[in-house]
Amino acid sequence: MNKHKTYFNWSSGKDSALALYHLLQDEQYSVDELITTINTHYNRVSMHGLRKELLEAQTRAIGIKSSFIELPEMPDMATYEMKMLETVVRLKQNGFTHTAFGDIFLEDLKTYRETQLVKQNISAVFPLWKRDTKELMHEFLDLGFKTIIVCANSKFFNEDFVGKVIDKDFVDNLPEGVDPCGENGEFHTFCFDGPIFKNPVEFTIGEKVYREYDNPNTDNSVCESDTYGVWYCDLIPN
Repeated sequence: MNKHKTYFNWSSGKDSALALYHLLQDEQYSVDELITTINTHYNRVSMHGLRKELLEAQTRAIGIKSSFIELPEMPDMATYEMKMLETVVRLKQNGFTHTAFGDIFLEDLKTYRETQLVKQNISAVFPLWKRDTKELMHEFLDLGFKTIIVCANSKFFNEDFVGKVIDKDFVDNLPEGVDPCGENGEFHTFCFDGPIFKNPVEFTIGEKVYREYDNPNTDNSVCESDTYGVWYCDLIPN
């Protein structure tokens, strides 16, 4: 059976890790590359604030080739789409026919991804799509995955929240209105161990930083004002 040559849109967090786990169990797909967007101003993973060096240590521990889409600090849509297209064209030339995402229930985002990819004859796969997010978190932990919170929206959380390793008590006691997977952007994580890893990723917890951003005003935004705040916890590679 010829497997579909697939690249995975890798965020470094829990949803990506669980989606990749399921994709690796599926004999239809061969996952040959992990793609991550990098904020070149900070040299960190976009949205998550994770150091690029730690991302590289993570993907080495997984054992799948990784590459990066380098974006400026605040890219406009035209720049973002140009960089994405360059990457997709390269991958298509290298024989990739499919791509996968860890998205769970954001319909507009899924539609956008599929619309852009179909233009390049790339099929999108969503291994976690429409699954119950609390069940997903329990499955994630039951499988032996370990993940730490690297950033969180200050509307719901204070600085004590970032830097915590997620466990079942965390999942069962989240504030009202917060999705168990943080699917609306309430929090993001760094996955450092689990069944897809050859070895745990070693790191030290660094400083915690607060930053404010302009509210994107999307339908899925968890913000109601013109700006929103985010707490970050820096993780330092050992």
